[in-house]
Amino acid sequence: MTIPLTSDDGSNSHTFVHLTWHEKHIEHWIRFGRIAGEQHLDRHRRIVSFAPSSIFACVRWAGNAHGTITSRIDIVRASVPGEPCQTLPFVRPGGDILLRIAGWPKVELVLGAIDSIEAMGIEPADVAPDHWRHIHTRIVVNEPFRTYTREQHRAWLRRRGLLS
Repeated sequence: MTIPLTSDDGSNSHTFVHLTWHEKHIEHWIRFGRIAGEQHLDRHRRIVSFAPSSIFACVRWAGNAHGTITSRIDIVRASVPGEPCQTLPFVRPGGDILLRIAGWPKVELVLGAIDSIEAMGIEPADVAPDHWRHIHTRIVVNEPFRTYTREQHRAWLRRRGLLS
């Protein structure tokens, strides 16, 4: 689906992520999240959008003939119009950063955590935001993090239901 970058009145409530894919050079991709719209700019670039408050993960990797130069994963709650937000490269206007990890060994830990959540049949975009913050803080200090559980997820879904 092609999405306009702004609505007729010049505003848009969505969060936009600019993605680039040049095989083995620059690779930006969405690991999870419910994409609300997509616009292809050319063979290597596209823009995806996320609805307000939705959670998504963006992986950014760059390399050269000698290997990885940089790797990063960000898990973000899309901004809500009128709320303050944190800025991120390639994300407009920004969002609530739940997890921000750099360095391939640590990025792999996060990808493994996402895989284990999916293995339980839980959509990572529906995971409690506090769990992503927990993983972030534990990895930053080189400590193990707790595994997300079905019980924790049920409790989050109930709490989220009360908040909405």
